[in-house]
Amino acid sequence: MTADPAPDSPALPVSVITGFLGSGKTTLLNALVAHPAMGETAVLINEFGEVGLDHLLVRKIDETIILLNSGCLCCSVRGDMITALRDLFLKRVRGEVPQFARAVIETTGLADPAPIIHTLMGDPLLGARYRLDGVVATVDAVNGDGQFDAHPEAVKQAAMADRLVLTKCDLAGGAAVAALEARLRRLNPAAPICRADHGDVPPAALFPAGLYDPATKSADVARWLNAEAYAPGQDHDHDRGYDHDVNRHDDRIRSFCLTFDEPLVWERFVEWMEILQSARGQNLLRIKGILNVAGEARPVVVHGVQHVFHPPATLPAWPTADRRSRVVFITRDLGKTAVEAAWRAVA
Repeated sequence: MTADPAPDSPALPVSVITGFLGSGKTTLLNALVAHPAMGETAVLINEFGEVGLDHLLVRKIDETIILLNSGCLCCSVRGDMITALRDLFLKRVRGEVPQFARAVIETTGLADPAPIIHTLMGDPLLGARYRLDGVVATVDAVNGDGQFDAHPEAVKQAAMADRLVLTKCDLAGGAAVAALEARLRRLNPAAPICRADHGDVPPAALFPAGLYDPATKSADVARWLNAEAYAPGQDHDHDRGYDHDVNRHDDRIRSFCLTFDEPLVWERFVEWMEILQSARGQNLLRIKGILNVAGEARPVVVHGVQHVFHPPATLPAWPTADRRSRVVFITRDLGKTAVEAAWRAVA
């Protein structure tokens, strides 16, 4: 984590689409790339064959890039995602591919989204050109409960998401869908949940999910942080203790928001984050915050995943009259009391 807040970056937003095997990622992506609103979007996938491109194909630019009639660029990621993103940006600069204003990356079904987020945050060349907008996770309404019970990867994908897309709702009963939605709200209270109709979701429901709304060029911190979802009385941190079902991996996930009424000393905040990263970095699934830093008139936004923090950004102005610092934590096997104790050690 850098010692001082960094200026805003004009980098292109990148969204990550994740979700467990068979949860409908490819169906969602097929619907998205055909949508007129997804023009000027670069889509990075592992294999072209998994996405139904035949009826959409306009022309092949090279062996790894296809231009669709919706205006999307569809790119096959062969190995190194860093190289793929760098090459795509260079082709954009040289005019070898049409201009694009956003990138979407689809992960494999067993993928942990954290390494991709690490790459976007930690690679200095990528960081100058791209910024993480958000993580979208698909959840199978028919099999989601069982997948969460059996596979910790599925739980982590949903817990880290900024948007949750519930798929196959037409095949699941209403009671099952409602129960799964309730489980998702306990697991990730801040993420909006939308239901996909055969993979069709309005792009506006998924993008943007980050700090900035490209349409207005303004900060949308309230939507990005959604600190109100962690209001007192909402028992999301599971610190009270109860008998855990060993098969319910989401019982290991905590989500909570810490609020600070007085301005924070930047050096102490950095020390706090460094202590948590050093001692419990693997347990920090995501951290988001808007800070009132002592001596800084404008709000500072921070965002981290496990051991990696994005350079802090200073917003042009506070989005509301509320000047309190708010830091949202999504953790695994790390409770609110331990995080608060680490703060008291440096405050």
